[in-house]
Amino acid sequence: MDLLTQGVLGAALAQAGSKQAETRLATGIGFAAGLLADVDALIYSANDSLLTIEYHRHFTHSIFFIPLGALIAAFIMWPLLRKRISFKRLYVFSLLGYSLSGFIDACTSYGTHLFWPISDERVSFNLISIVDPLFTLPLILAVVLAYRWRRAKVAQLGLVFCGLYLLFGFMQTERVSTTIQQLAQQRGHTLSKLLVKPTFGNTFLWRSVYESDGRLYIDAVRMAWQAKVYEGESILQYNIERDNPQLDTESVLYHDMQRFSFFSDGYLVADPENPSSLIDIRYSIQPNGVEPLWGIEFDLAQPQQHAQFSVYRNLSKQNRQRFFSMLKGEELIK
Repeated sequence: MDLLTQGVLGAALAQAGSKQAETRLATGIGFAAGLLADVDALIYSANDSLLTIEYHRHFTHSIFFIPLGALIAAFIMWPLLRKRISFKRLYVFSLLGYSLSGFIDACTSYGTHLFWPISDERVSFNLISIVDPLFTLPLILAVVLAYRWRRAKVAQLGLVFCGLYLLFGFMQTERVSTTIQQLAQQRGHTLSKLLVKPTFGNTFLWRSVYESDGRLYIDAVRMAWQAKVYEGESILQYNIERDNPQLDTESVLYHDMQRFSFFSDGYLVADPENPSSLIDIRYSIQPNGVEPLWGIEFDLAQPQQHAQFSVYRNLSKQNRQRFFSMLKGEELIK
């Protein structure tokens, strides 16, 4: 999730475990602890731009790192708060604030190393968008009221709402998956892999990507009382050995391609507009399109040079209009 939501969720968790006299202090401690897990986003290399995305949501988001992460948060805040709270209570609030940082990120589609070091899998439950006002704003309200009234129960109610919202996201995921499976069957396709994920800021318009016979099929589904499918494009899935057989498997570039493929969970395609670019097809400017949100650019003539991670943001008026039309369930103008 976004940083604001991470912090507010941490604040609510700490408030929920506080006594009335501690509620306001717990709010700040939980907020700060909730942000600490995302310190891994600061890992950076000037020569290797993939390092940041490789280590963001990595070890600091693991459930096994929670006790240590909370301890680090408590030690950071201890010099400022030692006259106001015991270290034991500081650690308790830090532990509460830090506890769900990895889990809430795993509820999005980005991928989180939730069980590192036991497993290096990037866990994605695909229940909620990375930014979702319908999730965050009610939680902010609960935290503000709990702070003002010094009532832990208000924060607890906010957390109940969050749980119910994630449950709704799970139900939407199942409904969209069923719709796409039926669509693939109508097309005569056999699914070997399926991803459905909410689009930006909502749980009603979903992006679907499935694999069948080496091709990836992209569609959008507006899921309210009934499903409305916006059929999209298909594209050949990228295979390093097949598409670039001349590339040395010991080269830096080959290794970078493998790293990016792991990051994108195998949903990797060549950019139709740029043959020297690979894109993560899980994300796109349009819910049912292939226009990339991010990818890597490279030079095959220099296999010992690192690929460059690039972000594309073509938020044109036309793209915005198409998105909102699909979100509202309207027919698209050809």
